Amino acid sequence: MLTVDYDLLQLHAGDRLLDIGCGFGRHSYEALRRGASVVSSDFSMPELVEVQAIVTAMHEGGELPVGVSATSCNADVTRLPFPDGSFDRIIASEILEHIDDDVAALSELFRVLRPGGTFAATVPAALPERICWKLSDEYYAPKAEGGHVRIYGKGELADRMSGAGLDVTHSHRAHALHSPYWWLRCAVGVNRPTEEHKLTDLYNRFLTWDIMKQPTATKVADQVLNPVLGKSLVVYATKPVVAEKAAA
Repeated sequence: MLTVDYDLLQLHAGDRLLDIGCGFGRHSYEALRRGASVVSSDFSMPELVEVQAIVTAMHEGGELPVGVSATSCNADVTRLPFPDGSFDRIIASEILEHIDDDVAALSELFRVLRPGGTFAATVPAALPERICWKLSDEYYAPKAEGGHVRIYGKGELADRMSGAGLDVTHSHRAHALHSPYWWLRCAVGVNRPTEEHKLTDLYNRFLTWDIMKQPTATKVADQVLNPVLGKSLVVYATKPVVAEKAAA
């Protein structure tokens, strides 16, 4: 289940991609299949261990193009351990809403992106997120340890990215069918195991089936509903080629 559109990201074979906040690696795997060399980075070590295991299995199964490299890195996005201009493309998926100093994070991501490189940030979209916050204070910080600390409107996220020096180019919403699931979770108890409540269990089964089968009907429904109910907001930007000269 991808959130980022790789055509808008302009990902090509041979590119160097940083997948920051990679989670369990969904964007990393697709980038590797497309021939990019990937650094998968997250603050959670268990997730990185699983990502590395799956990448190893992909390699052994012959799923990866010849010549790609895959590395995992436990890192703080506000202090990245990479030289300036290390990456052609960066994906920051569902990470900025967790970080107190998102300005510092965007500054670091700008630094490690090469001039002319492209960047995609995904965050929870404002309307579905506000409903979750209204339904449960255990969904977000401070009650949720490591939870969301802010809600982004599209204009606010674009302004933060522009403030870091990026040129914003495109935006869209994704995963409309996931919004009602999270509203249900928040309504019945966000920390309650999904299978303990009939509605959340059924909806979770439906989403799993949808991800596995990808039927046309749900694809169309998602596309129609995304502009209003899309759970994720995706904003794309480029780093100006003249950025370093201007800074100098």
